[in-house]
Formats: sequence, C-alpha cells, structure tokens
Amino acid sequence: MSVAGFGTVVWLSVAALPVVVGIVALSLAMPSTVTAAATAGVGVCSLAGMALVWRDIGSKMKGDNRTFGSLLSQYLAVKVVGWLGERQRRKLEADTRNVGQVQLETLLKRLSKNANTHYGRKYDFSSIKDSSDFRQRHPITTYEHYRELIGRIAAGEEKVIISEKPLILAMTSGTSGPSAMLLSTRDTNTEFFLQGVTVCLDAMRKAFPATDGLQRTTKFFYSPTFRQSEAGIPIGPNSSTPASSRHMLNLYTTPEPAFEVLSEKDTLYLHLLFALKDPSVGTLESNFASTVFYAFGALQDRWQELVEDIERGKVSSALTLEPSLRSRLEALMKPDPVRAAQLRSHFQDGFRGIARRLWPHLHLVLAVDSGSNQIYGEMLRENYGQGVPFYSPFYAATEGLIGVNLWPQESNRRYLLSPRSMFCEFLPESSLEEETPHTLLMEEVKEGQSYELVITNASGLFRYRIGDIVKVVGFHNQCPIVEFQYRRGQMLNVRGEKVSEALFLSALKEALSQWPAAQLVDYCCAESGIMGDSIGGSDPHYQVFLELRGVRNLSEEQRYKLDACLQRDSAVYRSFRIKGSIGPMRVQLVAAGAFDELRKRMMEYSNTSPNTFKMHRVLRRKEYADFLLGRTFS
Repeated sequence: MSVAGFGTVVWLSVAALPVVVGIVALSLAMPSTVTAAATAGVGVCSLAGMALVWRDIGSKMKGDNRTFGSLLSQYLAVKVVGWLGERQRRKLEADTRNVGQVQLETLLKRLSKNANTHYGRKYDFSSIKDSSDFRQRHPITTYEHYRELIGRIAAGEEKVIISEKPLILAMTSGTSGPSAMLLSTRDTNTEFFLQGVTVCLDAMRKAFPATDGLQRTTKFFYSPTFRQSEAGIPIGPNSSTPASSRHMLNLYTTPEPAFEVLSEKDTLYLHLLFALKDPSVGTLESNFASTVFYAFGALQDRWQELVEDIERGKVSSALTLEPSLRSRLEALMKPDPVRAAQLRSHFQDGFRGIARRLWPHLHLVLAVDSGSNQIYGEMLRENYGQGVPFYSPFYAATEGLIGVNLWPQESNRRYLLSPRSMFCEFLPESSLEEETPHTLLMEEVKEGQSYELVITNASGLFRYRIGDIVKVVGFHNQCPIVEFQYRRGQMLNVRGEKVSEALFLSALKEALSQWPAAQLVDYCCAESGIMGDSIGGSDPHYQVFLELRGVRNLSEEQRYKLDACLQRDSAVYRSFRIKGSIGPMRVQLVAAGAFDELRKRMMEYSNTSPNTFKMHRVLRRKEYADFLLGRTFS
C-alpha cells in the first residue's frame, strides 16, 4: 500500500494474511468450525457432498504435486475465510453508515477494559462518558509518554497500562527515529484478522477470481529472532513464522525445514529454489514490495546455480546448512531435468516479464507497493513482474489495523478507515507544530484536507501520534477514505522547506527519465548538516545517494536535472535555491550492492527483521551517510 511504510508503521498486511488462513485451517478439525463451513455452503458431511467438494477441488487445482489432504485443508480454509469475509464486509458496511456512534463505542470499550489499570485510574477512565470528556482529560501523546510504563511491563509488573499480559513486546522498524517497543495483545490480533484479513480476502477474491484456486503461494518470509524481557515476554518484530502451524505449510511452496534457516541469504535461496520447482505458483507474497524486488535481484544473480540444483535434485553446497537440515531438504528434491531445461530457456530470454514466464498461472503479487515501497513496486511492474496485478490490502502498523483497501484494482492506493479497530482523531496539517492542537473526529474531517493520525488502540496507546500524514480523498457512506502522504520524520528540511518523500521521489523519477539507460536500484538522501566535515563547507544542501544499473557515470548536467526537477515541483525549494540559502544538491553514485550492505547495517542496529524493514529515505544517523559516502565511486 502506498500508505505508510515508514517509521513506526509496520505493514502487517500480507504477513497476517496466510498466518490467519493457516490458523483457520487448524481450527477445521473442530466440529463447530466444520459446521460453520457447511453453513457457508461447503457441504462435506456426506459422500455426495465429498464428491462435489472433490469435483470443485479438481476444477481449481493446478499442478500435480499435491496430496488430497493438503488440497482439502486449503480448500476448506478458503471456504471458511470466504464466509467470514462476506459476514465482516456486511458489518463494515453497516458501521460506515453510523461512524460517530461506532467510534464512540470503540473508544468506550478501550477505556472500560483498562479502567482498573494503574494508567486507567490515573486518567479516571471509568468516569469518561464521551469523546469530548476523553479529549479534555487525556493529553495527546508520543512514545516518550509510554517508554517508562512499557519498561515496567517488560520487567513483569501487571495492570500498568492494559489489563492483560501482552503476547509480545513488538519492536517497530525505526525508520524515522529509534525503534520503539510497543505492546501486542490478543485483541489487536483478533481485530486485525476479523476486520482486516477477512474483509480484504473478500475484496481480493472478488477482484481477482483466479486467486480462489488451490495454487500454492511463494511467501518471502524470514524467521525472526526474539529475545526475552526480564519477565520472559518475547521481544521482537510483530510477525509469525509460517512453520509455527504445520497446516499452514500446505499454502506455501517453501517447505518447513527452510524456515529453520537463520541466514537471510540462504533462506532466500531456498524460497527461490522451491518456487522454481513448482510451475503452478499462483501468488508471490511478502510484507513489502522491496522484499520481492530483492528476491528477483538474487534470482537474476544466482539463476544458473538454482537451475543446476533442480536439474540434479540437490541443494547448493554454497549454503551453510546443518547436515541434518540439508538432508531433510534434499529428501524433498528429485532430479528434474525437464523443468530445469524450461527454466534455463526462460532465463536466457532475459528478465523482463520473467515472473509470468516462470509461473504462467501467476495471478497476483500480494505486497505493499507504495509509500517507501512505491519505487520497488514500480520497478517490479516495469521489469520482472510485467503484466502481474499487485494488491496492497491494508493500512496497518505495529499499533494495529488502521484501514482496508476495498479497491484492489485501482492504481492509487486508498484505504477505508476501520471504525471498530481504532478510535481515530485527526490533527490538521496546519496545526502540527502547535503545543495543544485541536483534533477532529472521523465525522468532522473534510475531503481534500491532510491530517496527522492520532489513535487510541486495543493495546495501551491513548491519543497517540503515529506520525503519518494522510489525505482524506473521499468517503464511503460516512467513513473517511485516506491516502498516505508522508511520514513526519522522513522530510528533507534544511531551511524549513519540508520536502516530503513523495515529492522528492516524483522529481527523481522525472530526472531518471532523462538519463538514458539508467535503471534505479535504490536511493536515499541526507541533509548536509549531519555530515559535518566529511563533505567540506558549503551552503545547506541535500546529499543524494543513488545506486543505478545501466550507466557508469552521470555528467554534471545530468546530475543537475534532479535539482531542476525538484525546483519545478516545489515552489518553496525553488525560492530557497534562487535566494542561495540552499545550495545545489549533490548527486553521488554508489557501488553495486551498497544499499544491500546498508540495509543489513540498519537492521542490525535496530533489531529489525527483513520482513518489516523499510529503507530510510532520509538518513538521520551520520554513520549511515558516511558509509554510503565511502561507497561512492562517482
């Protein structure tokens, strides 16, 4: 989704989708769930019913390497989640017709549940009767308001902010500042599933009917590592391992042993290996388009090795694997010279449109392809993934579900706010710097206006500024539809000009179109002030680091095109440039692989998982800028 891929915002979107489908598959062993499935029209309680089911399965399946049990569990899971999705969509429609009342119910539910905590007593939650009362009594907050309280929870103290023990202490990605530790609860996960996952699956199935088939998904996922708090609460990214439920593995091309591999590089190789073995793959999935893009880059670099493994029925000796793990993986391989020959031919024809050639039944890429991931989505669509639709289903964060994309086929990513997930307030863009700004409610915002979101969620955040600026682009009944605009911490701002990521990216894309043969791999910027003596004295300016394919150098005239494009797009930036109070931006070309190295350094610093990492578009740490400066060759 174009919305948010920044800062504390963690797009749980695609990560949660198959996780919950797997949980539903697990629950199918329970009679009550089977009854619900039957009510939804599955009808598996008789031989005649089973015959109809098998006929339906046969019409949907592609490929011949699936067991009946594998197909049946996936079939039933899809049916049950489809039934839930239709049910939840009807509830959402009803809620959007009475947004004010639904939001009040959501707020009072949050306050009532936590009224007997230390925090709830401090702010007298039990006596609050409406949103006006709440806003008068409780201040607008940022993470510093909660840091000490969450530390007490991590140490084992109970009923500090919330009435229950958190499932995990979820670390944010730290894109626009230090990584924060937030609470993740059962309520947050339940709401995410019911109000987000099932609704978006319903929208996806209707927009892309072929995804209702029984093809496997290739999920680019890396098993996260967790540490323990003093009280034994897991600390780490808010994501689950697909292998945590054996039933879920029926959904994926990657087998269970591969999820035990801790090396990101080796895990990616195994994802690619088992995906290439299966020509019937229906969906490519990851949290972010960047992860899919990196995967295709690795495929382009290592395709010969992968094809040889498929031909020989082996796993490359270049992977560092425990002998027992290697044996388990190779037991799932068998020599397949026919498939290897097909693959070799496809790769030798080049990589433009390679996804559809490798997997002719590929229906969808399920990943966030906007916000900080917009550029990766565009590069995928223009190159590797030509002709394959993309769907970015949720606007979500470590804090929980914010909105759902009910318009999968539209190129502009917009999200209907989920009125029962969070109580939302809106700070007008013009009042962001005020000490005590006045907030608006869902029913008070205006179309065409931009606001910072302030949320009260199910896991102990009250009137919390998440740092996302959204624009209201319409209403569904009474409920706002929003597009993400920018992340407050990812603005270029050396003289008060406030150049957002979206604005800079637009200028960069225009400049790229004027650099013949240049293909962007990645980019980021730094304000000259953080770099000190490493760049010498000059007027404040932007340092722009680019990794390009297809060109070895750019002339000074070509580099200046970027500055000129930004001046054209931003009147404020242009005025500062004309006055000379901002100097010309310096465009630095970095060596191949520099951004991959930078990504690893950033993840190491912030303890971020590859599943939730987002490249920082504005560097705030000098050592990151110095690292790229050291990789500059032109």
